[in-house]
Amino acid sequence: MAAEDRTTGSAGLAIGSGSRLTRICVRVVLLFGVLISLFPFYWLVVLASGTTQDIYRYPPKLVPGPHLLDNMGRVLDTVDFFGSLFNTVVVAVLGTLLVLFFDSLAAFAFAKYEFPAKKLLFGMLLVTYMIPAQLSLVPQFVTMAEFGWAGSLNALIIPSAANAFGIFWMRQYAQNSLPDELLDAGRIDGAGFFRLYWTVALPLFRPALAFLGIFTFIGLWNDYIWPLVVLIDPERVTLQVALANLNTLYNTDYSLVMAGSLMSVVPLIIVFLLGARHFLRDLAAGATKM
Repeated sequence: MAAEDRTTGSAGLAIGSGSRLTRICVRVVLLFGVLISLFPFYWLVVLASGTTQDIYRYPPKLVPGPHLLDNMGRVLDTVDFFGSLFNTVVVAVLGTLLVLFFDSLAAFAFAKYEFPAKKLLFGMLLVTYMIPAQLSLVPQFVTMAEFGWAGSLNALIIPSAANAFGIFWMRQYAQNSLPDELLDAGRIDGAGFFRLYWTVALPLFRPALAFLGIFTFIGLWNDYIWPLVVLIDPERVTLQVALANLNTLYNTDYSLVMAGSLMSVVPLIIVFLLGARHFLRDLAAGATKM
């Protein structure tokens, strides 16, 4: 009996040591991944805090320089940073809210309702997702011009109010996380389509909406080509277009460009840090339900 206990104790000690070693290896791998992920941002800080001559230096400098505040001040003197920042915030916030509403509404209908040509419409929706966005620049610009929206922020917000990826993503989530029994119970209580969507479906969509919201917000914030094409008025440009004006035809001050890029990234990081706790909590809750 004593020999069996010693055997069991040795096996338990071996299993405990093995699991501890596994945890250490996992943490080392995760730490390595975090460092690799953060290095581009650190390198951006290094380039933004130096001069253009420092960027071309070999071997390159690996520590931040003393010119960060000077470069940021020159960015503010060169472009209307806060005006373009305001335009970008308006486009990103309103565009994200519209995407969350229309995509979740369409996904709810595709996932839980039957209607004529449902599969055909969903297939056509997926086909539009496969078409490169550059191919639609000209017809989209002509459409915005006919509406009188060329040069205004409406041309950025309205066309981005719904997208095929968001509908596809929300439909897949709705099929797996929204029980039909809940909808049947709501119908017995007399709830219609919009009441079922608002009171039953939407609270269960929160984890998927959190991901889609961050994904859409970052996409609208960093969008460059479409705002460059459609925004004619210099006072209406977004942040990415304004920062592109830091490049001149004959000379490019890369330290200035890097400082402007760093300033454009900081609001995104703040938004993510403020919403990270809610995003991770909803994501964990959604994973548990699924």
